[in-house]
Amino acid sequence: MKEKFKIVIFTDLDGSLLHRDTFKFDTIKNYISGLVDLGIIIIPNSSKTEKEIEKFNEELGVKLPYISENGSSIQGLNLINVNFPNKIILSREKEELLKIFINRVPEQLRDKCVQISKINKKDQEKIFGQKDDNLKNALNRKYTLPFLFRGDKNEKNKLLKILNSSSLTLQEGGRVFNLCDNINKVKSMNRVIKILKKTEDKIKSIAVGDNYNDLDMLKNCDIPCLVFNDKFKLDQINIDNLIFSNKPSPEGWADVIKKALVKLGYND
Repeated sequence: MKEKFKIVIFTDLDGSLLHRDTFKFDTIKNYISGLVDLGIIIIPNSSKTEKEIEKFNEELGVKLPYISENGSSIQGLNLINVNFPNKIILSREKEELLKIFINRVPEQLRDKCVQISKINKKDQEKIFGQKDDNLKNALNRKYTLPFLFRGDKNEKNKLLKILNSSSLTLQEGGRVFNLCDNINKVKSMNRVIKILKKTEDKIKSIAVGDNYNDLDMLKNCDIPCLVFNDKFKLDQINIDNLIFSNKPSPEGWADVIKKALVKLGYND
């Protein structure tokens, strides 16, 4: 079937494309490269840092544009079109966010937030599942502050209310909470789509995720895809036309993408 539109895949990495524990994706590496060869645009949209996604690109052997730190930074759009920007920053730096956090959040609530950067290395390794240079890359953040929250549900809701009133957000990932600017994955995704529409008349967006901080991205794309995560029950997720895989990542990623492409008129 002749392509009548440009397909763009926005994908989370950990637990969606990468194996949840080993972070490997060898079994689908050739499949991903094949999609790129077909002219399909793949854009990692992750809480991971620039260094982590750059390493993913190296392992893939393909330079993909990407969105890092929960929507904070968009990079490499010039790989799609030389007239597109190489880098777009949508967030204030983490030091400025921390100042606001300290000034606005009462000490009692701040004490419930344990910054990952301030705990011992052994615990950091356990939390991120990474060691050595991989751990260093995971901690090398410019725009977000990962932390553990030791409070209850009511305290969490109080914290969210304070942060929202201060133009900050709290993104809940699979391993940690992230203090972020007033930005998220869906805002950065929409920014990219707006830029792509300068040269593409028709775009079909596929979004792939596996966790709570991916749901808004899935709700705002053309074809939402959810990779298996035992935290979720499908009857609790209200997303129209959701494609779901019973396989975990990375095979689950390939599974949902194949289903999405068939839905768009592509066949193997």
